[in-house]
Amino acid sequence: MNFETISVSVDRRGVAALTLRRHAQHNALSGLMIRELTAVAGLLGDDRAVRVVVLTGEGESFCAGGDLNWMKEQIAATREERIAEARRLALMLKALRDLPKPLIARVNGQAYGGGVGLISVCDAAIAVEGSRFGLTETRLGLIPATISPYVAARIGPAAFLRFATSARLFDTPTARDIGLVSGIVAADGLDAAIETEIAPYFAASPEAIAATKSLAHALALPIDDKLIEMTLTRLADTWETPAAADGIAAFLEKRKPGWVPVESGK
Repeated sequence: MNFETISVSVDRRGVAALTLRRHAQHNALSGLMIRELTAVAGLLGDDRAVRVVVLTGEGESFCAGGDLNWMKEQIAATREERIAEARRLALMLKALRDLPKPLIARVNGQAYGGGVGLISVCDAAIAVEGSRFGLTETRLGLIPATISPYVAARIGPAAFLRFATSARLFDTPTARDIGLVSGIVAADGLDAAIETEIAPYFAASPEAIAATKSLAHALALPIDDKLIEMTLTRLADTWETPAAADGIAAFLEKRKPGWVPVESGK
């Protein structure tokens, strides 16, 4: 499997290591990475030799959210183009969530925005202590619309409301408390913890695992075309607000947006 922004390797046991490989950009999601992750989800899902998939990032970050150049493209895009690009992100997340194999997040560092979305579509997540997390979209005058069905399902409505509205960053103990990650380990213990996490799956029937994942999703709020289209429309609406224009411009210009009090040092 040859890709530009990700790599995939499968060991003799059938454990697939899926690695985000844009370490210079803290593994931020680009348009190409989104397309490649969608493609690889289909390939891994269809490969009967693959028993477990481990998702991680190259370097010191798991995934820092949306790529800066990708965001600049969205600024210049039309409403229809923004919706189309957001739909690609939504379908990538859904493809990973619906993977009929256990999907484990090996969280090797920070995860913001879309990175939190990626963790949320995994069945379990082990994080390195000291990692930082955040749903930071409101700092830009935007909303975490595309990732919201998965994140809210993972951490619950109350936690989603608190962290998505405030854009506050949170640490690994908090991430564990709200259910985003299932374990915290020192950096030198991460691989061993992942091995402990995946080992029980080899005693379970692959077909039963796939059926159980499907059952679990059926018990939750359906993430169907109607729900996805609702999130895309709300995101497109927000992109067109003065707040988004100011927030994104402030981010690119490395200044504070108009809603931040002058005396605020945050």
